[in-house]
Amino acid sequence: MSAAATNMSRAPDPAIAERDDGTLPPAAAAAAAQAAFVPVPLPRILAYVATSIFIALTQGFAQGLVPAVLPQIAGQIGATTTEATWLVVGFMVPKTAVPLLLIKIRTQFGLRLFTEVGVSCFVLVSALALFESDLRATVAVQFLSGLSSASLSTLAFLYMLEGLAPALKMRLGLPLALTFLSLGSPLARVVAPPLMGDGSWQVLHLLVLGMALVSLALVFLLPLKPMPRAKVIAPMDVASFALIATALGGLTAVFSMGPTLWWTAVPWLGWTLALSFAAMAVAVVIELHRKVPLIDVHWITSGPILHLAGVLLLLRLILSEQAAGAPRMFMALGLGPDQLTGLFGAIVAASIAGGIACAAVMKPGRESRIHLFALLLIALGAWLDSRSTIDTRPAQMLASQSMIAFAAAMFLPPAMMSGLLQALAKGPAYILSFVIVFLTTQAIGGTLGSGLFTTFINERQAVHLAELANNLPVTSQIVSGQVAALTRGMSGVLTDPLLRQAQAVSQIADEAGAQAFVLAYNDAFLLTALAAAGAAIILVLHMLRDRMAGTAAAAIAPPASSNPPQVTP
Repeated sequence: MSAAATNMSRAPDPAIAERDDGTLPPAAAAAAAQAAFVPVPLPRILAYVATSIFIALTQGFAQGLVPAVLPQIAGQIGATTTEATWLVVGFMVPKTAVPLLLIKIRTQFGLRLFTEVGVSCFVLVSALALFESDLRATVAVQFLSGLSSASLSTLAFLYMLEGLAPALKMRLGLPLALTFLSLGSPLARVVAPPLMGDGSWQVLHLLVLGMALVSLALVFLLPLKPMPRAKVIAPMDVASFALIATALGGLTAVFSMGPTLWWTAVPWLGWTLALSFAAMAVAVVIELHRKVPLIDVHWITSGPILHLAGVLLLLRLILSEQAAGAPRMFMALGLGPDQLTGLFGAIVAASIAGGIACAAVMKPGRESRIHLFALLLIALGAWLDSRSTIDTRPAQMLASQSMIAFAAAMFLPPAMMSGLLQALAKGPAYILSFVIVFLTTQAIGGTLGSGLFTTFINERQAVHLAELANNLPVTSQIVSGQVAALTRGMSGVLTDPLLRQAQAVSQIADEAGAQAFVLAYNDAFLLTALAAAGAAIILVLHMLRDRMAGTAAAAIAPPASSNPPQVTP
């Protein structure tokens, strides 16, 4: 994530000496930051860009292939779908926390060692996945996979920015890197179902292993330019990281499993949530009393950064409509993963188009207008989805879901650019603090959004099911007529009249449940549309306030004059 800042200067200088606190002297840091850019031949730039895309997709496949076919995997390892959900949690817990130390690890041990060791570990874990046999072993391997794949996101950024002119790093490199890093999960849902078919899910591990081996070959063939090394890891960094990792991991587990196990039904959810908040509180206290903290709490809690964090968190909450919305609704209606490949293919295409469009228009100062356009597009797409029925199929959501994917690809890069520029204005030491803000809002926001979205749907489904039961009681003529019709239709299959009637009543109950489920999703889609529209209105008011403040400041500013004022005695 810090690649946009650190990629400007790569050549190590033996004259750079470390201070006692492990940081570089101001003069040395300035010299490193102002190193002249050396143009790179276009073929080599394209090779680095292709490597970045491949590494990003490798990381995305490692994260997205298992959720794409989770019910099938559950059956093959002898677990229920609820138990198999721990596979996703096992991957995301370390994936959320580990990147916090990657910047300092890379700085202290060197970029080349970081690159080669990181990808090599991912290759070993991918090979280990081929020997999974039961739920516990699979969860353990997924944990190691999330741990080892965390470095791939950073490498995708570094390779995308390698060789680009400084003016293009933010405008072109950042949107493309974020776009392809976000493509892994939807693309996995396109690839996984036909690839797995009726066979073993080990074929998915073979795909990830093959991509990991190619990634390892690419990083050896195309090494990144070295960066200055410095001793930056202090013992208290490890303590703070352990506490922050505990907090983020606990929150990830709670918000992932809460809607499935239900929040108040399992005691460990509450205890884990309390432990997470306590660990974060202790970490904040420690960081506030350190001379060289791992994160700058004062800066993170400043107005502009809190505003940025709120924007990023809002985006993840709104985008839960796409991650936990339409696909799960279709699966609840009986559609299989292979019937959703067209929908996810459209999402992938729209995401790429959104990333390219963002790169074409993104400049400092345009963030608000880009965000306004994206929010309006999300609101429109979610509103279209809120008109679904039990007869709605993926083909009818291609346009709305493509709108949301396009908007998401346009929204995130300007927000990240704004945060990086604010961090760089304070100094390179603030990059890590911004990375923590970014990772926390994206990882926790995505998990929180998915959990709240699912919880809201469960609650609304119960409400709609109760309303349907009250409006159409079993004794009503409509229900009685439908039961009779279904009973007559089964006469050629079932001979027992009581069994036919029970089967007919069960079928009507299933249809009522499906109807209630779709109505609940419509409520969630409409709530998403209202949230996006509300955010757009607030953004417009914010833009108007800034424009009025600028106009007022210009009006009261004294006119510029080339002649000095005359002083009279």
